[in-house]
Amino acid sequence: MADNKFFSSPSVDVIESSTKIIGDVVSKADFRIDGVVEGNITTSGKVVIGKTGKIIGKLICSNADMSGSINGEVEVSETLSLMSDSYVKGDITTAKLSVEEGAQVEATISMKTGKQLKAIDSDLNNHKKQESEKTA
Repeated sequence: MADNKFFSSPSVDVIESSTKIIGDVVSKADFRIDGVVEGNITTSGKVVIGKTGKIIGKLICSNADMSGSINGEVEVSETLSLMSDSYVKGDITTAKLSVEEGAQVEATISMKTGKQLKAIDSDLNNHKKQESEKTA
């Protein structure tokens, strides 16, 4: 495969515009989404959402470039770039945010470093454990 300057890993999973996935996706690879995903996407790689791409659910990744739409929660540990055609509705947590003119954002935005994001995840897991201990 030729070098690809847009992705961090040599393998890129592509969800074509004619594809609709219903369910959760967990991977370590980079993704390009031009189709529809109804579910959660979790990857340690980069996610690129093309103009026709749409996510209904939660996105967790290291970096994201977005031209399509997301309706749900977005957690990006490094940089989230919202292009002029993008639309986000939900909650955004990221270390860095880049927004082009024309991007539509109906979201609560929290700016946190990667270390803070890990601490939040740890706190949430501890809280869930405590709740399950109370009900047991």
